[in-house]
Amino acid sequence: MNPDLLRNHLARRDLLKLAGAGLAATAVPAATATPATAAPEESAPDASAPDAAGRFDDTPFDYADPANLADWAPSRYGPDDQRGALNEVTPAKTAAALALLNPRREVKTYNLGELMWNGFPAFRTDPRRTYEQRLTIWGYPPPPGFLEQGGILVALEPLGANKISVHEERFEAEFSPKHAKPLAATYQIGTQTDNLNHVGAAEFFYNGRRGPDIARPHGTIALGAEHMGPVVTRGILLDVLGVKLARDRVEDLAEPASNGKPLLRENYRITVEDIKDAMEFGGIKRIEPGDVVLFHTGWNQLLARRDPADIARWEASRGLPGIYVREARWLSRFRPAIVGGDTWGLEVLGNPVNGDGTAFPVHQELLMRHGIRIGESYVVDELAADRVHEFVFIVTPQYAEGATAGNTPPAALGQPRRH
Repeated sequence: MNPDLLRNHLARRDLLKLAGAGLAATAVPAATATPATAAPEESAPDASAPDAAGRFDDTPFDYADPANLADWAPSRYGPDDQRGALNEVTPAKTAAALALLNPRREVKTYNLGELMWNGFPAFRTDPRRTYEQRLTIWGYPPPPGFLEQGGILVALEPLGANKISVHEERFEAEFSPKHAKPLAATYQIGTQTDNLNHVGAAEFFYNGRRGPDIARPHGTIALGAEHMGPVVTRGILLDVLGVKLARDRVEDLAEPASNGKPLLRENYRITVEDIKDAMEFGGIKRIEPGDVVLFHTGWNQLLARRDPADIARWEASRGLPGIYVREARWLSRFRPAIVGGDTWGLEVLGNPVNGDGTAFPVHQELLMRHGIRIGESYVVDELAADRVHEFVFIVTPQYAEGATAGNTPPAALGQPRRH
């Protein structure tokens, strides 16, 4: 580990007053009005002993067994609900989020989205998730090599008496031996926010909806992107990487990316204790219903230079840092609208955590059981560098019928701390 990696983080040491119990007393949900269809509000749990009732552990739950349906459906938001925890983002919640900004200080706008480029990597499926953009030209001769490299000439002659010329993009399709038609674009690539129709257990999805009832060739007729709507709410950054650097916890770090930037190691599990530490590091008193909770691991730095070795690591050849089931259950009681971060999958992958044979159980826990959407490949480095741990989160997702995700980049409005 290069000691120079710590240089920009040493100033944060004075922020680390990690008393543990002090945070535990404050990390409980703020009181909010409970929807008429919701279950009665539980008394605030003791965050310092989250496993006391045996609820916050890694024991897999069989969502696919119809006998267990009553344990997780109907939703607290009612049997017909399609929005999940976004119901917590009320007009009052949005107003409170906007009130976080001090009108006497400058406001900085942060782009939380990845730059998309041809060949952008993605979790491997068949047909593949691909991003291959092509430019069409109408109205002038293309430059040398344009056609040979995949560009598309529509027409040489401009259109109309005013000689209008046009550029548009198209996306390249590819054939898969398993599928008769060429398939290409997807919202499930790059920066994305998963919808409640994305992950289920066998035929069951959020709120007890059944795949055979909602699946159509274009998408789904329930739980899709059209039910999400614009979101403006409070965001909080859990800078787990910043805590590790400030504490010199080099054993929790991987080899730096090719650009020299630090990151958590490939299969590092972000624990409940890490979450508490990151909250205290950022001065976050509590996680509240309707919040967007984002993790900083540094993992997106593996995309910064498009280096093949970096990309191989990003694609989880050895694992992926993130939370696991206990942490998802612990976070869920606060009813955040979105839980996300700067990795492509949010949850930890790789041995030893996946030794129980499960696949993406955090997705099931958040999306299916609690209606909490998942944000992937959110870029939060600049927020971390500016020590912006609380901010206004904004996203207007694709208004696409039946879509399983939206990949419009979110934004954050924040006020950098003075160093």
